[in-house]
Amino acid sequence: MPATPDPASSTPAARQVIALVDDDRNILTTVSIALQAEGFATRVYTDGQTALRALLDNPPDLAIFDIKMPRMDGFELLEALRARSSLPVIFLTSKDEEPDEARGLALGADDYIAKPFSQRLLVARIRAILRRTELARATAEAGQGGGEDQQIVRRGRLEMDPPRHLVTWDGKPVGLTVTEFLILEALASRPGVVKSRNQLMDAAYNDDVFIDDRTIDSHIKRLRRKFREVDPDFSGIETLYGAGYSFAES
Repeated sequence: MPATPDPASSTPAARQVIALVDDDRNILTTVSIALQAEGFATRVYTDGQTALRALLDNPPDLAIFDIKMPRMDGFELLEALRARSSLPVIFLTSKDEEPDEARGLALGADDYIAKPFSQRLLVARIRAILRRTELARATAEAGQGGGEDQQIVRRGRLEMDPPRHLVTWDGKPVGLTVTEFLILEALASRPGVVKSRNQLMDAAYNDDVFIDDRTIDSHIKRLRRKFREVDPDFSGIETLYGAGYSFAES
């Protein structure tokens, strides 16, 4: 069952909604109060199964998951969510080892913050992801007025529709998160040109918040895996060790 939020966690239409999923009620209360002080509305859940139903039935603007939870852990929750939704997700967890971070990002998380954490950093990461999501939505709405085909990017077998954040490979849809789409767009905009991790960070995050190199590497692995699900021979993203990544048009 959802944890009981205080009256301030009601959801006025004008406020962006953040869903918090953690079995530690102290963390839920602390983070919820901090986010409400920053102008967000919050919904809180203490287990993954309850949260999954709520996230699909009434999606918030962004969700924050812990990893270790009863009934369904954060990894299982994210995997189940990603099968049906590209809702932005941040992992907030005490498990700060690299394999856990890589796994979370590989499953489709947009960011990963380890406990203990700075509330200021958390809010900055949330705002960065929400800005990207809002920009994508605004661009899509603007594109509905006509002339969308002129904005479609075609690079060999790759087709990208930036206004709608849609991607196909050989005509088959590839579901990407906002962050993954922006990284791919940065690479596909100039096929064959190597983009450094810093350049891809700027393209995907467009914020002063520090993002570790491993985060970009994890997103690249996730992109490759998604394309190989529709084409086992996919090799469109190349690595130049020590320099970065490039898109190979084919």
